[in-house]
Amino acid sequence: MPNGDQRRVALVTGAGGLLGSVFCGAYYQNYDIVAVCRDRVPAVPSQEEWFIDPLAPREELPENASRVYVIRADLTREGEVERVVDLALAKFGGVDLLVNNAARIELQPNGMVDGDTALDEFEPQFAMNVGVPLRLSTRLAQRCWLGADLRNRERNRNIVNVSSLSGSEVYPGGQAIYSATKAALDHLTRHQASEFAEFGVRVNGLAPDSFPHRVPTQKVAAAITELDAGSMTGLVFGVLAPPEPESPETAEPETAAAQPAPQG
Repeated sequence: MPNGDQRRVALVTGAGGLLGSVFCGAYYQNYDIVAVCRDRVPAVPSQEEWFIDPLAPREELPENASRVYVIRADLTREGEVERVVDLALAKFGGVDLLVNNAARIELQPNGMVDGDTALDEFEPQFAMNVGVPLRLSTRLAQRCWLGADLRNRERNRNIVNVSSLSGSEVYPGGQAIYSATKAALDHLTRHQASEFAEFGVRVNGLAPDSFPHRVPTQKVAAAITELDAGSMTGLVFGVLAPPEPESPETAEPETAAAQPAPQG
């Protein structure tokens, strides 16, 4: 992973949720993280706290050098995306990795025609799951990446849009609206990759299976860093559950672990 003259700066939305919190906890000593959250904050050191060893109160602690920068925001409110971008750039001067992880999910277990539940959820879910990644990526490009082609390529700057396998598969349980938002996010990812390539920024999607039930959340977080370190663009990668164990009679010889397969 190219570092240039400083640690990589990662702006992560949904940082107080399951995946965001795991990402921050695992990688806050590797990245300067802008942790965007609405209510819950990740369980890692932040600018809102200072750690002291009571037995050596004057000694520096590594936790204080690697604190995440927490920004509380409701990204669906007017002006909040722009405020987040301005604060991140004022703090670190640039962003190398944007992780669009914040999402809204409200299922309709009785189906789309059960009253107005699906109709009521259409606009809020599309606003959060598609509109926020679009606005955040656009504003960050306009305020940081445009006109910085060489720097963008030197820093290997990129976006990871966190999608879902439900964006390309039909699952039971009333996921129609949520799945539609993720399908839209997948195609937005491909269009962004095409357009952002002009100024040297890569864009990929990550479509995990259900976590932590079928896929360890740590595996999904690690996949984000793999995409950040790579050179691929314009793809949506699945993070899949391991296959069911086969009987000794049908098992094939063990091979190297498969890479996440592109979806779509």
